[in-house]
Amino acid sequence: MVKGRTLLILLVLSIVLSSLVTAMVVDGNGIVINQPSGTESVPKEMNKLVDVYQTILQSYVEKKNGNELIDGAIRGMVQSLNDPHSTYMDAKESKDFFGSLNDSFEGIGTEVTIENGKITVIAPIKGSPSEKAGIRPRDQIIKVNGESLEGLNLIEAVSKIRGPKGTKAVLEIVRPGIEAPIEITVIRDEIPIETVYSSTISSKKGTLGKIEITNFGENTAAEFKKALKDLESKGIKGLIIDVRGNPGGYLQSVLEIGNLVVPNKGIIVQVEDRNKKREQYHSEMEQPSYPIVSLINGGSASAAEILVAALQEAGHYPVVGEPSFGKGTVQNPFELSDGSNVKLTVAKWLTPNGNWIHQKGIQPDVKMEQPEYFHAAPFPEDIQLKRDTNSNDVKNLQIILNGLGYKTGRTDGYFDQETVLAVQAFQKANGLKASGVVDQVTANKLQDKIIERIRDPKNDLQLQVAIETLLKAIK
Repeated sequence: MVKGRTLLILLVLSIVLSSLVTAMVVDGNGIVINQPSGTESVPKEMNKLVDVYQTILQSYVEKKNGNELIDGAIRGMVQSLNDPHSTYMDAKESKDFFGSLNDSFEGIGTEVTIENGKITVIAPIKGSPSEKAGIRPRDQIIKVNGESLEGLNLIEAVSKIRGPKGTKAVLEIVRPGIEAPIEITVIRDEIPIETVYSSTISSKKGTLGKIEITNFGENTAAEFKKALKDLESKGIKGLIIDVRGNPGGYLQSVLEIGNLVVPNKGIIVQVEDRNKKREQYHSEMEQPSYPIVSLINGGSASAAEILVAALQEAGHYPVVGEPSFGKGTVQNPFELSDGSNVKLTVAKWLTPNGNWIHQKGIQPDVKMEQPEYFHAAPFPEDIQLKRDTNSNDVKNLQIILNGLGYKTGRTDGYFDQETVLAVQAFQKANGLKASGVVDQVTANKLQDKIIERIRDPKNDLQLQVAIETLLKAIK
């Protein structure tokens, strides 16, 4: 098994990639398929490149290193593809990036890709500093600690964002639906790698099981199998599989999990190469034992989409939530002789019915958005909001206050008298000075309370609808 996450950039994660074994892997940006060994004869077109290389070495006004010129030429070739998922790392970049993967890693815990030239968040990792700080799927990171990411490729941008535990990353974010950029400060930390969380839900039709998969890692399938066996021993009548915010992972994990939940030996995924040749991967499962409902959102990508599409198109299992991310291309990493690495898009993956969800995502059978306060932005440091202030921060404040039950009467960003009264009511209820002014102390308390509310399953509208949908499917 190839160890590593080569197709999706996990800010902060060091990876091990072996080029000695051929394998198929899916992560947040696609699949790694059959890596060929050996090289072909050099084509005639390369003579031109050699001529330019030698001319620069012999005639350029400054002496240049030959290896640097070769690296530049390779970068140029890869960039000419105009494919954000095809990248090149020189030997040093590759060594820095593909390090050993233990049971934990340090960083902010955010999966990103490039969309329309912008560094775009696929999803924050569950429990990570970025999730706690309020990073959301589809956020665009445009600056880090004051440095612009414009014009940088994915590897260069990641090198700016990641860093050691305890260091600060001040991110300037462009968020859909918010006019002005917002600033989010994330303190990098150690992030344990845990990918499966299970629980039971009591209902009028008996016990329901819920398994959340946050990432498809090396051990995810084994963790899922153990969790599922434990739930089944409790006599569950149905199962909810939650892959909201799951950016992807190993294809092997998807296949092994698919073997446990995709019924009637159905197709789990198809891979189509440049010649339109398709390879299908089938489940080993026979008849289903109970109904299943999947939960998705805009942070569900690639491997997560493969599993949900396989369940949805099996004809039995509805999907609840919001349209998924939409990542359907296939990449192959090629490790070069000097330790550098080229990752190229070589194919695409298709759903069991042959649908390509790239840039479209999976459409839920039951659409349900979370309450507006689920998407509230964190307050900036040293905030000071008071009567007659008019800003996006005030709009965010009003959304949070309304979500907590303190009605402001408006959410347009104008701090009027009704907003003052709502702030005072919140402050009194939480043992703060009822000034009606939002300083850092009040802002911190507001954020603590709204996070507490968001984490309460009773307020998770998507989960509640998934439970209702599952109950309808139980005979």
